[in-house]
Amino acid sequence: MKLSYWEEQAWLSQVDFTLIGAGLVGLNAALRLRERFPNKHIVVVERGPLPSGASTRNAGFACFGSLSELLADAKHHSPEEIRELVAQRFEGIQYLRSLLGDKALRYTNKGGHELFLKEDQALFEACEAALETTNTLLREVFGGDAFQIQKTNPAFGQILPHQFTHQYEGELHPGFMMQALLEKVKKANILVLTGVRVDQLEESPTGVTLRAEEREWTSQQVLMTTNGFASRLLTDKQDQVKPARAQVLLTSPVATRIEGCYHLEQGYYYFRQIDGRVLLGGGRNLDIPGETTTEPGTSPLIQDRLEALLREVILPQESFEIERRWSGVMGVGPKKNPLVEQLSQRTYCGVRLGGMGVALGSQVGKRLADLVN
Repeated sequence: MKLSYWEEQAWLSQVDFTLIGAGLVGLNAALRLRERFPNKHIVVVERGPLPSGASTRNAGFACFGSLSELLADAKHHSPEEIRELVAQRFEGIQYLRSLLGDKALRYTNKGGHELFLKEDQALFEACEAALETTNTLLREVFGGDAFQIQKTNPAFGQILPHQFTHQYEGELHPGFMMQALLEKVKKANILVLTGVRVDQLEESPTGVTLRAEEREWTSQQVLMTTNGFASRLLTDKQDQVKPARAQVLLTSPVATRIEGCYHLEQGYYYFRQIDGRVLLGGGRNLDIPGETTTEPGTSPLIQDRLEALLREVILPQESFEIERRWSGVMGVGPKKNPLVEQLSQRTYCGVRLGGMGVALGSQVGKRLADLVN
């Protein structure tokens, strides 16, 4: 179906930049493009009524990598690469806070805490042995020692008596974060169109034709910011970025009070408290092939494990109900560094945020926009 004359003239005529994906990366890239090109026509399209990936469907952690997660990363990354990854995450959160403000983000800094199940004694000891080396490696990033050993909350069950606390980690509200970002984008005279799923791109010497459910328009340049959904359009990058579904659940209000954000099992599980409820996510490691999907929804295998952690470890003395379950789609790959590239004369991508989209998204968007000629 062709656009009507009215639709084309009002919204999609003489488009200079089209950004595919209205998440953290796409909206930040659009804002940076507006700074660089004040008079250009910038359009952001989004497949769902709200961002459909992970920007509004994550746990709201402003985190940089737990100690055991960084130890696991060391198997595939050099110390210099790990320091650079952590620096990008930390700088990204600081940029996001300066852009939107802590009040709009509902940002608080109560630390990030890594717990260890009793059967994970060997992993705890490996982390303890690496504590001083890791703090030294990251000292110039944070301006001090990030990780400290502390006693665990006695309300938890089946865990070791000590935890590693990252004093610079915090929490925020992903929904209000995106709401504030969308307001900035609209004030910058950037058009955001929802319910538009781009199915095909065709580049020519005069522009890029975008086709979305039988509608099409032409843009001078296209920036792909769909993260976990990127492989659908980036067919030659499918080995570099794959979808990774992350499942989450939320309890009814509970009496137990939990401060800060928590990590378990090399970052594969994570929980925090919000409005008196406990939000718990993770478990992708139980079924990596099954969770390499862009399909929404949850699975009994992972949800059962999350509920078991709630009842046995996090809230062993509480009676509660599960009020809500959801999932979001991240972008992962063989390396944890984001994929920010110019793909052709007129197309670019900023994807593969490796589960650290909240920390990386704003800076990745800025970097991507700065690639544009």
